[in-house]
Amino acid sequence: QVQLVESGGGLVQAGDSLRLSCATSGRTFSRAPIAWFRRAPGKEREFVAAISWDTTNTVYSDSVKGRFTISRDNAGNTVWLQMNSLKPEDTAVYYCAADVRLASGDYVSTRGSAYAYWGQGTQVTVSS
Repeated sequence: QVQLVESGGGLVQAGDSLRLSCATSGRTFSRAPIAWFRRAPGKEREFVAAISWDTTNTVYSDSVKGRFTISRDNAGNTVWLQMNSLKPEDTAVYYCAADVRLASGDYVSTRGSAYAYWGQGTQVTVSS
């Protein structure tokens, strides 16, 4: 069974940090770009960050650029999202997703439709 499982969410205050993890199992995602998306209450799902399978390319949304960092281990089994200087507007359910289409090592997509596998999400709540 293919799984992506997020963890690391929680309730923090503005200015704090959190590190989300996305653990993959059931198949090898070592050649799959991985992304983080989030959905805030009453809002559409939005792209947060993505990393290519060769780790050379990372892309961030403007709203998190400079505050969040995405990384992955060499085996491609775990992806992390380091979130610093958190703001109340970062409150959302965060999802990791894997793009399993054949692609060059530095390719990433910011489109949710490109990602075939999704985790169940982890809640991040930032109080002011």
